[in-house]
Amino acid sequence: MNLEPLSPDNTTVVLVDYAVGFANLLRSHDLREHIANVTGLARTAKLYGSGLVVTNGEASKPSGPLYPELLEVIGDQPVIERATAFNSFLDPDFAEAVRATGRRRLLIGGIATDGCVMQTVLGALREGYEAYVVVDASASLSREAHDTAVQRMAMAGAVPVTWWSVAAEFQLEPRFADAPHRTRLMTEYQPGMTMAGRTFFAGVGQGRLAATTA
Repeated sequence: MNLEPLSPDNTTVVLVDYAVGFANLLRSHDLREHIANVTGLARTAKLYGSGLVVTNGEASKPSGPLYPELLEVIGDQPVIERATAFNSFLDPDFAEAVRATGRRRLLIGGIATDGCVMQTVLGALREGYEAYVVVDASASLSREAHDTAVQRMAMAGAVPVTWWSVAAEFQLEPRFADAPHRTRLMTEYQPGMTMAGRTFFAGVGQGRLAATTA
């Protein structure tokens, strides 16, 4: 495994088939948490300026368009509609969009883990890319299907990661040392950590108040 840190300069985030028609079929993850993780990953790519490639099947099919929450985050980012199934690299426009980013490390998340995500990850490995599967921003019809697909991808050479760990690693880039990006991501997508921080600082404030009135 390449131990060079992931950075926005060497990494492209690839978002695969987050279509509304699939959402209610997912059973491996809580839907609300899943959407938060997906949009958190997309926001990470936008805030830090990594490569970003977004693809979906044809919106006119039953699977439908992308999650509206995701569309809001990616703004005017092009969405590559594929007529081919499963391995996104079989679509020439997708393959060219990935090449055009100039980055050889791909962070891939999508629906379903054991379908289009796995086949796109395997396709990336065949093309010579370093592939990382964003496990908490991917989901499938069962936990067994999700976990088995992650295991197969790891055995093939892909590296499992989580979106929040990626955001932390991007923040280590020296030019982002004082940037508010990770704090913003925590506030928007990690409410438990945000509340823990507020509790800590409230305690510190009370301690200082007690010291001044003693």
